[in-house]
Amino acid sequence: MAEEAFKNVRVLRGIPVREFMNTMGFFAASLSLNCTDCHGGASASDWANYATDTPLKNRARQMIAMVKAINEANFGGRPFVTCYTCHRGSQHPKVVPSLAAQYGEPPAEDPDEIEALPGARVTATADQVLDKYLQAVGGAQALGRLTSFTAKGTYEGFDSDFAKVPVDVYAKAPNLRAMVVHMGSGDATSTYDGREAWLAYPRDLAPLPLIPLVGADLTGARVDAQLAFSAPIKQLLTGWRADFPAVTIDDKPMQVVQGTIDRVPVKLYFDRASGLLVRQTRYAPTVVGTVPTHVTYSDYREVPGSGVKVPFTWQATWVDGQYTVNLTSVQPNAPIDAARFAKPAPPR
Repeated sequence: MAEEAFKNVRVLRGIPVREFMNTMGFFAASLSLNCTDCHGGASASDWANYATDTPLKNRARQMIAMVKAINEANFGGRPFVTCYTCHRGSQHPKVVPSLAAQYGEPPAEDPDEIEALPGARVTATADQVLDKYLQAVGGAQALGRLTSFTAKGTYEGFDSDFAKVPVDVYAKAPNLRAMVVHMGSGDATSTYDGREAWLAYPRDLAPLPLIPLVGADLTGARVDAQLAFSAPIKQLLTGWRADFPAVTIDDKPMQVVQGTIDRVPVKLYFDRASGLLVRQTRYAPTVVGTVPTHVTYSDYREVPGSGVKVPFTWQATWVDGQYTVNLTSVQPNAPIDAARFAKPAPPR
């Protein structure tokens, strides 16, 4: 729990470390601030300094209590009002209407935020969208023959200071996945063994060397592992629906379907023309509100000798970070030791 892993946790107690970090990301997204803005410049060089009280930290504690009271008094305790409700990316909520916004062009709709419209005209059912995708990436026969793969490439993200570093990816059907990023100070490893998932980081890159994933984050690791193999995609989620309004990503029309896994809603966005999967968006609850994670997929190429197309580039974005992986080679049906997907040893 957060209060066991960190010092000076007064309000956000009784929640797992990963949810605590997502909550910090929620604050960052709501106020357009980064870690050192609230915790002070000294925190950039020493994790222990995150425990030091600052004026913004103390104000955040007051605001958490205020929002909690509003929700308990008006919405049965459900997080209908959050930091983002008023701040919308600004430290100071606006109290005067903007005429420029009122009479200007409305901002583009965020594809992650579209909601299903019951009774809307459906141009293609979820089954039809998924069938088109399966055909686009190789067809049932070829997909059924791909049972594992290893891959090499580059990784760049917040934790690598946006430097490109080597990465190895391992996947085995139906739901095993591991990624090892070779950082300058040591390897950063994420694994999912079909039941449990972990993140292991060099000490200079994370407050804890080994973080288990729970709840919606564990479900997200499962989704990522199973989406590495397209054949069973129809069985991945339940309650499929396709009654979404028109939406575009990078000016390309999408077909959107949504299902649920472990009570976590997941949206999948497919290019209407090619049928390929372009984005996955999922949502995780925190004590202060819901946070989104989306993964975008591009640069589909056929894996040599397999007849299957896979994305050679994907980018994961969430409120607490972002990274991009660009693959340079993929080896299909490679033997992979089961230990590769096991709980990693904490880096020294």
